[in-house]
Amino acid sequence: MPRTLVVVALALLAACGGARPAEQAAPAAPSRPLAGLAGQRVLVAPLFVIREGDALGWAAQIPRQAEFRRTIEEEIAFALRDRGAGTTWVMPEQLVRYYQRNPTTSPDPGALAAGPLRAASLQPGARLTEPLASQLRTLVALHDARLVLLPVELSFEPAGGTMGRASLRLVLADARTSDVRWVGQVKSDSSATFSRALPASLAIRLADLVAAP
Repeated sequence: MPRTLVVVALALLAACGGARPAEQAAPAAPSRPLAGLAGQRVLVAPLFVIREGDALGWAAQIPRQAEFRRTIEEEIAFALRDRGAGTTWVMPEQLVRYYQRNPTTSPDPGALAAGPLRAASLQPGARLTEPLASQLRTLVALHDARLVLLPVELSFEPAGGTMGRASLRLVLADARTSDVRWVGQVKSDSSATFSRALPASLAIRLADLVAAP
């Protein structure tokens, strides 16, 4: 091969080799640990508790906590339905309506004994304790499901400087085997003040764990 062609070929190989690091550095797709649930039937429990006493003082600015919890639940339902989970997932307001019509056969979904799920030490594979295990078994039997996603705790935390954000702890439980399947957390966009936009931001982050926009 003539020397000129050899030089050109080597230059082309070098150029191709130099392009690979840029391709490898492309951002990875966001992790979706709950993507496998998109087509399953999943119960979404009402929010269990809002943590008080945060350093930002945001929890103290919620005038009516029950109403604020319902807002979060409604935003979660809207975001999940927007990602295609509306036909198979049973949302908090559906569980509440069923309980109101059948209070003698259904546990109150707004009064589940979910306190132990707030423990920082909780890990996937842990066993559900009573009476929560029995409550969830009854719920899934009534609604022809197996898995329950529990928004366990909403808290507010600093996000650098004068900014803050909301954080939602979530637990996925297999009610038939009484096992914890997954434990995770989603965080809202940062904000300079307590804002009614926080529930929508949290709901979008939760939906991102299930399916792409």
